[in-house]
Amino acid sequence: MENGERVLSDRKKQILKAIVDAHIAGGEPIGSKVLMQQIACSSATIRNEMAELEEMGYLEQPHTSAGRVPSELGYRFYVDSLVEHYAMTAREIAQINQVLKTKMSELDQILATASSLASNLTNYTGFALKPRAKEITVVKYEAIYIAPGQFVLVMVADDGSVKTRNVKLDLVFDSASVARLASTLNQYMTGRRASEVTLPTMVAMEEAMAEDSGLIGPVIKLIYEAISESDRGDLKVTGVDRLLQYPEYSDASQLKGVLGALEQKNDLMDMISNAAADKPHGIVIGSEASVKEMNNSTVVFKTIVKDGKSVGAIGVIGPLRMDYAKVLATLDGLTGNIADLLSDTAALPEGGTKAPKNDQNEEK
Repeated sequence: MENGERVLSDRKKQILKAIVDAHIAGGEPIGSKVLMQQIACSSATIRNEMAELEEMGYLEQPHTSAGRVPSELGYRFYVDSLVEHYAMTAREIAQINQVLKTKMSELDQILATASSLASNLTNYTGFALKPRAKEITVVKYEAIYIAPGQFVLVMVADDGSVKTRNVKLDLVFDSASVARLASTLNQYMTGRRASEVTLPTMVAMEEAMAEDSGLIGPVIKLIYEAISESDRGDLKVTGVDRLLQYPEYSDASQLKGVLGALEQKNDLMDMISNAAADKPHGIVIGSEASVKEMNNSTVVFKTIVKDGKSVGAIGVIGPLRMDYAKVLATLDGLTGNIADLLSDTAALPEGGTKAPKNDQNEEK
């Protein structure tokens, strides 16, 4: 884009930005008369500049209209160089802070809630990516006695994520049994991958549990399932019906392709994961997508980092004429607060408010 910046004059940048902003807001091709209300130039001058922008590939002219719409290159230049900071409203900030009012222990729960909130705030389809993990192991176990035959198993993984399982068994055990179970798991199971849980290990654990040896079998099964589930990663999508609000998805075959990509997940997960490896803020516009079904859409996301490692990403999917400024500000606010939640599990003061972090200006 640096070459593009040297070629475009300040006036061309101003016209391109005005066209993108107006097209995002109204969805219609933009003509010179509309731009004259914002830019102190004659209609002829604006038309000439628009024609040059079209020749350079930043604008396109639909056959049925005298106005222009941004091209993919125009949107790319806009998000890289022209998009302005979006100031979130008090209501939007309050909605984001609401995520933190419940103490959520599992990363899955946090991501799912944030995905839904991203969709609600931006009016696009939201998603949460939990990346595939090559080798996830549990570094700490806790077991919390609830009632006869019931306890909560807590598993802290080496990537910082936390899994909890509500365990109900037709066995007789008390709080002392549950405490001994946690101690046994920490002695024999920490640092082991699912494939490393051997029969001799299980026998040793059953011997350590003595009269409560019946707990080991079902608990090991739960641990195995939790670790294996973490290894697969996941993509949770919310607000798919919001796509129907935009005329860009009125073509049934195109919409079917997008829905198919969202349902299959794997290719989309790979695309987002690969883009996230390059930079924490990802904006994939149109044909930049490696998933062909997304070639008429924009995917915007931001990764969530804990202790220097990416533990997930929150994003939205929508048409090319997306409100990029609002989307970027919303994702900044969500991921900033989630990072705080993961690093400090203390709840916010009752009734307290916390403005979302928004480092968009610094990143630009």
